[in-house]
Amino acid sequence: MNRIFSVVVAGFMMCTFIACLDSEEPQSARIREFAGTTQPAGISGSIAMKTNQTKKSGVEKAMQIIVNANGNTMVFELNDSKAAKDLYDQLPLNIKVENYSNNEKIFYPPKKLNTSDTPQADARQGTLAYYAPWGDVVMFYKDFGTASGLFELGHAVSGREFIQGMSGTIRIEKAAP
Repeated sequence: MNRIFSVVVAGFMMCTFIACLDSEEPQSARIREFAGTTQPAGISGSIAMKTNQTKKSGVEKAMQIIVNANGNTMVFELNDSKAAKDLYDQLPLNIKVENYSNNEKIFYPPKKLNTSDTPQADARQGTLAYYAPWGDVVMFYKDFGTASGLFELGHAVSGREFIQGMSGTIRIEKAAP
């Protein structure tokens, strides 16, 4: 019994070590970088987007969204699509987050997003998407799947368990580089 437990623990530790080698920057460092964000009076949460222009090995790091809502922090990594960039270009915004169905939170950016090179979404818990027919951005807190007109903008890299508890008006802004 002790041998089986030791083998399982050793395997878990090896997988964790390999995963750490794969990442360019630890999650906790990215989260700490935004921990000092202040919340404007009267706003129940805020979303900050960051584009890290630092190049490592000739590759630009992905845009990230830091979401602070109801005392919790969520981090989303955006893809390199026109729709994700269109959303980024509309910031800063004060946005009301709404419940929709039993698996998602939505908000409406003021301008429609260009989905010409944006991949179709296969929405899972933590997916950030754009539903083009209605013009709303969707944060999934439960699995959904696919739908015509649903495009992927990115995914949560931490804090996806907090999406369901988001409520009220949130502030969306670009984080300082």
